Amino acid sequence: MKKALWLLVGVAIGVVAAQRLGKSSQSQSQEGLGSLEARAREFGKTVADSYRARQAELRAAIGTPRDAADDFRN
Repeated sequence: MKKALWLLVGVAIGVVAAQRLGKSSQSQSQEGLGSLEARAREFGKTVADSYRARQAELRAAIGTPRDAADDFRN
């Protein structure tokens, strides 16, 4: 019985949080969302570039100068 009570409390808190987040996201302007998208794209590009640079460093350290596309070829 006690576990069911805590489950119901957790569900209620989740519903309230979801409603508040929904209201706050509706109040944001398209401009704000556009800048968020731009920052997310920039972050993704930075991560991808860093991945490629680190992969090149590791390949150079072990002496296999291969392109990443070689990993997907038969």
